[in-house]
Amino acid sequence: MTHSREDPFTIEIIQNSLAAISDEMFEVIRRTAMSPIIYEALDYSVSITDGDGNMLTQGNGVPVFLGVMDSLVGEILERYRDEPIRPGDIFVSNDPYGGGSTHLSDIAVISPVFFDNQLIAFVVNKSHFTEVGGKDPGSWTTNAVEVFQEGLQLPYLKLFSEGCVNQSIVSLLEANVRLPQMTLGDLWAGVAANRVGTRRMHDLIGKYGLSTFIVACRALLNYGERSVCTEINNLPKGTYCAEDVIDDDGLGNGPFPIKVRVDISENDFTVDFSGSNAQVPGPINASRTATESGVRAIFKALTNPNIPANAGCFRPLNVICPAGTVFTADRPAPVSLYWETIMAAADLIWKALAPHIPERLPAGHFLSVCGTMISGTHPITREYFLMVEPLVGGWGASFNADGQNGQFASADGETYNIPIEILETLYGIRATQYGFHNEDGGHGQYRGGKGVVLELEILAEDATLTASFGRHASKPWSVGGAASGTNNRIEIERLDGSIDTHAMPSRVPLFQGDRLRLITGTGGGYGDPHLRDPNSVKLDLVDGYITADQSLKYYLIDSGD
Repeated sequence: MTHSREDPFTIEIIQNSLAAISDEMFEVIRRTAMSPIIYEALDYSVSITDGDGNMLTQGNGVPVFLGVMDSLVGEILERYRDEPIRPGDIFVSNDPYGGGSTHLSDIAVISPVFFDNQLIAFVVNKSHFTEVGGKDPGSWTTNAVEVFQEGLQLPYLKLFSEGCVNQSIVSLLEANVRLPQMTLGDLWAGVAANRVGTRRMHDLIGKYGLSTFIVACRALLNYGERSVCTEINNLPKGTYCAEDVIDDDGLGNGPFPIKVRVDISENDFTVDFSGSNAQVPGPINASRTATESGVRAIFKALTNPNIPANAGCFRPLNVICPAGTVFTADRPAPVSLYWETIMAAADLIWKALAPHIPERLPAGHFLSVCGTMISGTHPITREYFLMVEPLVGGWGASFNADGQNGQFASADGETYNIPIEILETLYGIRATQYGFHNEDGGHGQYRGGKGVVLELEILAEDATLTASFGRHASKPWSVGGAASGTNNRIEIERLDGSIDTHAMPSRVPLFQGDRLRLITGTGGGYGDPHLRDPNSVKLDLVDGYITADQSLKYYLIDSGD
């Protein structure tokens, strides 16, 4: 079956078929990966591009990979323009500065798709690997001062050449990571997903014909652009600015000022980060591509989040930032905590526009992945373990509703926590508390969503903690006279009863019997607290979200206790 014109029914079928292919690729990785951060937390994403690297669809998973999938393919096309790309080739890369990556822990597997000897598409997946080498367990770290300390760099290498594996790359990985079986298992999961995607693409093009597929791809990109432009026309036109800080670079330096100017016109959405802090010594730096990914995520949320993402959706988006800033760091700056900065970039845009489009944007949220790593020797199996997971926290209130309690940060998207049963089985820890806290913050006519406390008892004889809890000094911002949210932080209660407080620790010793409390922030409130519905205040008291003292202090309601 072939069609030379843009038949809308066929185009719609092809669009949904591409989405189905990416969903199947996503499921292959979930079922075959070896790291819980992938198969439980779902810290990965998949995508399909056309032969020129234009993203046609991206599956579930991490939304901040929106800006890297097509640029990954674009970089391969550029680097291999003098060397033929052939059927059976599979590329691997985690290069943060090569035009298509984030940090070294995120490894992309990219496969070309040929039909009738013509390169017509690429299938791509990108996952957070538990281990890629470097100076510290888990590879991302808070005190690196150059990218070389953060793990192995794989700059668009051919893992497979015409179907034959490059054993040298496999051996290099095996010799330089702490958990080689897990790392290689995750790599083969990515390869398997791409092979499934390649087969499904052959089936799709074989069914509808190559010419129809090419016409459909062009139509899909144009549709994405038209849909987004329609939504831009519904946004308030003008210039909007915001300023904030990034608390810490991981080395104890900071805060660092950041700023944004957003210009919205008829068909353009321009974001300018000029004037933001220069790149910093510690690993919170982000590459330009990573920052553009964060901007794409908030732009998609602002315009039309319901249509499938493709490169056409981002044609009206312009991102401006001089080189060498914290948003556009140059090699070899460390970047392993890049997520703190790209979320700050998205949050700046959010903050600038929230007062003007309250029906779309709530107040500020806890703004950190709150990434946590614990490594040590399992007390029963005596095997080395390495736990990596993000944490949930509070989102900001909106103009007509309380904030969401215990949700992942904006960078995480369709990710999950690792179940307690998995944590206690695989790692030398026991969960002793997991619930919402009632710390003082986020009060308003609509209150901010609540953060959580996850308390872990250390069962291993000795272990180490590395973590990155941004927003530990500055607070989630509020709107309309409400209270700011609360900070993220870590507490370690030692056996002698003393408590150590941390925000961005690196390899802090933990000992058997220590209690580790991971505390995430409450989101900012919305509106004057005195206008809150008394019944809502009473329900908050019953649910334990606020205390009797807070009820009287912020809402002027005496609980009667």
